[in-house]
Amino acid sequence: MTNSVHPHGRHRAPLPPVQVPAAGPPPPRTHHPIPQAAAAPPTPVGHRAAARAAKPAKQRDAFFDNAKYLAIVLVAMAHAWEPLTDHSRAAEALYMTVYTFHMPAFIVISGYFSRSFDMRPDRLRRLVTGVAVPYVIFEVAYTLFKRWADDDPAQPISLLDPWYLTWFLVALFVWRLTVPLWKIVRWPLPLALAIAMLAVISPDIGDDLDLQRVLQFLPFFVLGLFMKPEHFQLVRRREVRVLSVPVFAAAVLLAYWAAPRMTSVWFYRRDSAQELGVPWWVGIVMTLALFGCSVVLTACFFAWVPRRKMWFTLLGAGTLYGYLLHGFLAKGSRFWGWFEEYEWLHKPLGEIFVTVVAATVVTLLCTPPVQRVFRFAMEPKMEWAFKRDAAELARERARSA
Repeated sequence: MTNSVHPHGRHRAPLPPVQVPAAGPPPPRTHHPIPQAAAAPPTPVGHRAAARAAKPAKQRDAFFDNAKYLAIVLVAMAHAWEPLTDHSRAAEALYMTVYTFHMPAFIVISGYFSRSFDMRPDRLRRLVTGVAVPYVIFEVAYTLFKRWADDDPAQPISLLDPWYLTWFLVALFVWRLTVPLWKIVRWPLPLALAIAMLAVISPDIGDDLDLQRVLQFLPFFVLGLFMKPEHFQLVRRREVRVLSVPVFAAAVLLAYWAAPRMTSVWFYRRDSAQELGVPWWVGIVMTLALFGCSVVLTACFFAWVPRRKMWFTLLGAGTLYGYLLHGFLAKGSRFWGWFEEYEWLHKPLGEIFVTVVAATVVTLLCTPPVQRVFRFAMEPKMEWAFKRDAAELARERARSA
């Protein structure tokens, strides 16, 4: 078996979008009783409110929403291929190729959209409600699901040992808290790589908060943190798109050759070299090699992401929903033995069927109706839980002026 699964079945994952000013004429003036006071001498608050009103509306960048949607589809497809890899070398090759870049691509985007993060109270509140609270809710939900679906009533609820997909929320929480530190160090990416290499040769880190993954995936977050819009423009050039085709083909061929010779557990980045039964120096070499391969394939992936608005662009805002919710079906298919019961799923047509089902399911889970139903768990407001600081009160007074 080339892709042994961790006892807790840990896996991967999504993030926020960039916003750019939308071009267009300013909104037409409308008559309303309140603006009649404009004849009075303007106040500083009035100036600020007028300036905000004069700003053009903002819209999401279609490129990043497209990238997030396509990446989450690849995540779901790879999860569906996992039970097929023991009997299909081709499935294993595709699995390893996709695992090389789908999570790094997500994490690079996460870092890119974390550039403005600081310890401002409103941003800390969003970090808690948008990352920490969903982690707690889904860690409990996954555990209860495993107790029922896998007939395992002894499965413990442990907020220190992320189960299955929830590791990404822990990692994102930790990474964002460290953003101010990365902004003041001189060589952030080499430092992040050094930390990842130290982690891979440190078996005593253990499973608490899945710190192996947090540290081994850290360089991709730091890379995204220091990327600029022109870097994404660079990889979207025509010559890069053309070159990416033979690069992807070579990656699949290399993965096909490597499938019977190495374990795909390396791509999960959840274990140390010693735990994988190899010398410590192999862990360092693999960390650097995988980082290089992941960056190259991530660039090739970005090169083929559409820049314009597509039918699936809207779904890019719901990738966290698709990511966390599809895990119940992915794990349920293992618990209920679907891949063992239906042997035809291991045939070529069955593999195609599994791929299409996975892509369809995760697409539906990203749609606005699903977002509305599960927003209480993914994006709770929780205004009752936080104090209102002076800056927030001032902004509210300015808005009402």
